[in-house]
Amino acid sequence: MSGETRGPDGRPLKVRVKNARSRTTSSQKWLQRQLNDPYVARAKREGWRSRAAFKLIEIDEKARLLKRGLRIVDLGAAPGGWSQVAAKKIGLEEGQGRIVAIDLLEIDPIPGVIFQQMDFLADDAPERLLKLMDGPADLVLSDMAANTTGHRKTDHLRIVGLVELAADFARKVLAPGGAFLAKVFQGGTEGELLADLKRDFAQVKHIKPAASRADSAELYVLATGFRGAPAAEPDEA
Repeated sequence: MSGETRGPDGRPLKVRVKNARSRTTSSQKWLQRQLNDPYVARAKREGWRSRAAFKLIEIDEKARLLKRGLRIVDLGAAPGGWSQVAAKKIGLEEGQGRIVAIDLLEIDPIPGVIFQQMDFLADDAPERLLKLMDGPADLVLSDMAANTTGHRKTDHLRIVGLVELAADFARKVLAPGGAFLAKVFQGGTEGELLADLKRDFAQVKHIKPAASRADSAELYVLATGFRGAPAAEPDEA
């Protein structure tokens, strides 16, 4: 059973959402889009926690990021779709690799995944993470998105700011040769941010998986070949 409503000819029927006085226009459009989204239906059928799982699956098909035995940090992990995919790919249930998922929200347990309900911006977060990982990470994932205001310039600054913070965290916990994958938006990763990533990683590129909605400006920045944390400057005599 596909879980989709189909007509006499077998084609999926679009679901229309009835107007409700308590529902805003934007929430009504979101609900209708969710009901008619094939990735949402597929995620339910296949046991993924969110449609976002397919974004990581498709990115991995292109970039071959998720190898068995990796140590991975999943920032902003709720509801856990990316951790689910990563756990399967690295062989976590067979005792290979390690995943630490971090979020301000609670996450239902995922076999083998270590969850920490914490703010990755806390001063002690990198140190706590390294202890949980029992060493540096090979890959830092971030599917986080900044809350939007509708004001383009403000939203742009929030998007860039969040990615910069995630990248700074990655630099503190990644092993040399490691990788960083983060959600951005078109027009949201230029200038100083890209220059910084290119300075610290051997290769930086953008990827837009098919599971990202066609009408969305969403895409992902992938930085690979981490050159290692910069050496601390010696104290002046």
